[in-house]
Amino acid sequence: MTSVIDIDTIAERLQRLIAQAGLPAVEPGLHYGLPAFKVGGKAFVTVKNNEAIVLSLPIDRKEQLMEMAPEIYFQTDHYVGWPSLPLRITAIGDEELQLRLIEAWRYRAPKKLVAAFGRI
Repeated sequence: MTSVIDIDTIAERLQRLIAQAGLPAVEPGLHYGLPAFKVGGKAFVTVKNNEAIVLSLPIDRKEQLMEMAPEIYFQTDHYVGWPSLPLRITAIGDEELQLRLIEAWRYRAPKKLVAAFGRI
C-alpha cells in the first residue's frame, strides 16, 4: 500500500526544493485551480493530486524520462502531445526531483532570467 500524502505537504516539499535550488522569481499560485509554482506568470510545476505532480518539459524530454524511469514518470491521454509530464511524487527522491524542478523552471522562465540564473 502506498502512503497518501496531502497536497499541502507536497507543495511544501516542492517549495523547499525550489528554495534550496535558488531558483529566482518563483511565485506560488494556482494553475487550473491546483497549487502550482510559476515563473514569469507561467506554471512550471503543478500539484495534480495527492499522488502526482505535473512538470512543464519539452515533449522529447518527456519521452526520455518515461523511458528512463517508468516507475516515476508516466503519461495519461490528457497530456499526450503537450509539454507536461506527470510523475508519482512518492516514487521520486529529493535529489532527482530538484533536478527536474530546475529543468522545468528553465523551460518556462524568460530567457533573460535563465541567462542570469546560469551566472548565479
